Amino acid sequence: MEKLFFYLVALVAVGSGFLVVKCRNPVNSALALVNTFFCLAIFYVMLHAPFMAAIQVLVYAGAIMVLILFVIMLLNLGSEAHKRFTHSLIGGSIMGVLMLFLVFFFVNRGEPTGMRGNITDGLVDKIGHTELMGRTLFTEFLLPFEITSILLLVAIVGAVILAKKEV
Repeated sequence: MEKLFFYLVALVAVGSGFLVVKCRNPVNSALALVNTFFCLAIFYVMLHAPFMAAIQVLVYAGAIMVLILFVIMLLNLGSEAHKRFTHSLIGGSIMGVLMLFLVFFFVNRGEPTGMRGNITDGLVDKIGHTELMGRTLFTEFLLPFEITSILLLVAIVGAVILAKKEV
């Protein structure tokens, strides 16, 4: 039953991903992307990672999509969407179907790497996902985390400077 549910959600995710690329209206494309993000959150729940599912919904399906829709409305991309042309639609479709078959082939016939990490199921049950992720983020990956925060700060300052009309 779980496998059937996985394939159903995977079919919806692939269909939504196709609609993200195929929709002519950017708002419809963004809504299809939201549906894809929700499918990814379902995959996280199926992998017993509820914290990552909540972050997926809150950050990507919520905040990032609001930002994308704001930019679409700000730039008024709806009028430009009708001027696009569909070049090499057949070639892209053939490549997409080929990649889908390759993914199914490697998922069904592939073998796990056999590598094991330090975190076991018992440790996750004892401590919890969130505490383990926070501990790892702020100890082993502190420098990349701080570099990312500085880059985001620079991007925000740059956006404010570019948005200003007069000094």
